[in-house]
Amino acid sequence: MKKLITVKLIFLYIFLTGFIFSCTKLFSNGNNADDLKSIDQKVEILLSKMTLEEKIGQMNQYNGFWDFTGPAPKGGHAEKKYEDLKNGLVGSMLNVRGVKDVTAVQKVAVEESRLGIPLIIGFDVIHGYKTISPIPIAEAASWDLEAIKKSAEMAALESSAAGINWTFAPMVDISRDARWGRVMEGAGEDPYLGSKIAEARVNGFQGNDLSLNSTIAACAKHFAAYGFAEGGRDYNTVDIGTSTLYNMVFPPFIAAKNAGVKTFMNSFNELNGVPATGNKYLQRDILKEKWAYDGFIVSDWGSITEMISHGHAKDGQHAAELALNAGSDMDMESYLYVKHLEDLVDDKKVDLNFIDDATRRILKVKYELGLFDDPYKYCDLEREKEITGSKEINDAAFDIAKKSIVLLKNKNNLLPLKKEGQKIALIGALATDKTSPLGSWRIAADDHTAVSVLEGLSQYTGNTITYSKGADLTYGKTEFVTELNINTTDKSEFTKAKEVARNVDVVIMVLGEHGFQSGEGRSRTSLDLPGVQQELLEEIFSVNPNIVLVLNNGRPLTINWADENIPAIVEAWQLGTQSGHAIAQVLYGDYNPSGKLPMTFPRDVGQVPLYYNYKNTGRPNLPGPDSVFWSHYNDEVNTPLYPFGYGLSYSIFKYSNLSVTNNFERNSKIEISIAVKNIGDVEGKEVVQLYIRDKYASITRPVKELRGFELLNLKAGETKVAKFELTEKELGFYDNQGKWIFERGEFEVFVGGNSQTQNKKSFKI
Repeated sequence: MKKLITVKLIFLYIFLTGFIFSCTKLFSNGNNADDLKSIDQKVEILLSKMTLEEKIGQMNQYNGFWDFTGPAPKGGHAEKKYEDLKNGLVGSMLNVRGVKDVTAVQKVAVEESRLGIPLIIGFDVIHGYKTISPIPIAEAASWDLEAIKKSAEMAALESSAAGINWTFAPMVDISRDARWGRVMEGAGEDPYLGSKIAEARVNGFQGNDLSLNSTIAACAKHFAAYGFAEGGRDYNTVDIGTSTLYNMVFPPFIAAKNAGVKTFMNSFNELNGVPATGNKYLQRDILKEKWAYDGFIVSDWGSITEMISHGHAKDGQHAAELALNAGSDMDMESYLYVKHLEDLVDDKKVDLNFIDDATRRILKVKYELGLFDDPYKYCDLEREKEITGSKEINDAAFDIAKKSIVLLKNKNNLLPLKKEGQKIALIGALATDKTSPLGSWRIAADDHTAVSVLEGLSQYTGNTITYSKGADLTYGKTEFVTELNINTTDKSEFTKAKEVARNVDVVIMVLGEHGFQSGEGRSRTSLDLPGVQQELLEEIFSVNPNIVLVLNNGRPLTINWADENIPAIVEAWQLGTQSGHAIAQVLYGDYNPSGKLPMTFPRDVGQVPLYYNYKNTGRPNLPGPDSVFWSHYNDEVNTPLYPFGYGLSYSIFKYSNLSVTNNFERNSKIEISIAVKNIGDVEGKEVVQLYIRDKYASITRPVKELRGFELLNLKAGETKVAKFELTEKELGFYDNQGKWIFERGEFEVFVGGNSQTQNKKSFKI
């Protein structure tokens, strides 16, 4: 009997132990009291445990500073940063990448600091991580929002596999000045297109569930007006009116905010005499209060310190005070918050509530990323190996690269090329370059990994291709340089290139800018082809005018001579890893180009800033045959070389039957439709663009404003009808106090293939 009782007790013990273990496991997987709390509740609980010093630490971001898998650093800034990390005085690291390094640095923060708060790991994933997609302005030329979203999604997938969980993208700055090097990083000149692309990229990076280890937090930058720097000179002063600020600058930021972007970055420029980093109007009044934004704001690199150089802050302590009071939550590489904020609180120059608010915002994003559940969720060596450079990611890069190419000219249907029986000369240093096509802002990519144009063309074996460099674009080292040495004198290989070109059927010349000639800090006063390339183009033309000019560039260029003389011109930007394959498919017609320019190409740099949505002056037109008293240049026409929205195809699209149905009084809608027919011989895609003009308003409106677009795929001979709706949302605008208003009156609607279309109808409301 005792034995039986003993056995029963043993079984009861096992059962109860298992039951308790099961319950413990059940609750630990999300059903215990702590896990059942909302993220906001968890943040408040953690905040209540933190010292002032630890809160300020969360507001401190450091750049990578040592070999994380090696011994701890000794001496200098590196040792100071390491000690801060151990003491919980670092909230984020940037430029730490790769699972091994991220794991090591996260281990210090989580396992050695008092509270074990995980780091958020930031990196400039601008247009890809290891596998590089086209530069953002090129992607914008696709007008394909799903492809742009997919590109960001793949960038998030690959970078997250390397331990990164936060990107400093998308850049949503609108810019009308091609001299500014960072136009390559944005979506061009139009706030409507820019807003749609901002939304697509945020959704691509962040996905539907930020807690997945395949998504990363996005960052809308630079808040605000950075793209309007005077003279197109990077970091320069900005001086614009409130109408431009509200109607041109803010809309893409609003779109990013509405898409749920988790972070904002402030900008280097000043606005209304106040640097953006210390601008309370921008950060607290507009973003956090009026727009009710609940993410956090990070400063740009060292921009808090730079307020001293601006002449706004007297010293580092004053700069920290100004930045925090203005609403800048995290200090990127100024070291001023961690150094001064505690004293500023003690001196009552900074409100402790502002510290709590900033810390709360930062912790919330970390919780949303799932870092408190698993600080190492992004740190899987096998996953990193499997995903990096995968076929899925390369296929997406190839797809968006093809869609980004814009056909600017195709006289006598020189393109597409015949696939056999032709002799082709390929000329230009960029034709074999495997680094430049990666473009600027591709920090994690390896040099010499892009598919060159020569490699892409070589996949087609029916023609004979002979290559000649013609001339170097640059000389000296070009990898990760601050300044490029452009060849302006060496023409020693011109003669050889001319001999190669003389007796061939077609000459393909790949000319343009090196990938490092655009980007941050890379403004230009000239928009011509750099170096001796224009001379090379003219010399080759003199022996064989049957030229296809393929442009590689990060901004609009002035190519008047080419437009007048060269029969075929292809805008191929800097297309990333799959560049050569994408260009070859377009040249040979295996992909019908469908890109449209997201930024105006000027005739002369003296026209810049030049943009389609300009305002009429009081004297917009010639008042008489001999008058000079109207808005114009004496030495150049006002019109661009290629307008916003422009791009050709191997198909020909005919627009007809523009219809405008005014149902505004009945259902607050204007309904527009137009028939588009492909009258060409091949299937193709057309971006059908809708523009409006408000003919008179309390605040003057542009001559045209993009308010809709649709990408139609049409087989040869096929007709489709594009349909649009206009409501108060599309017909209104912001007044000078930032209030959205709609005014009844007379409107014009334009629908066509670019911003210069005259296919229009009028209506009244």
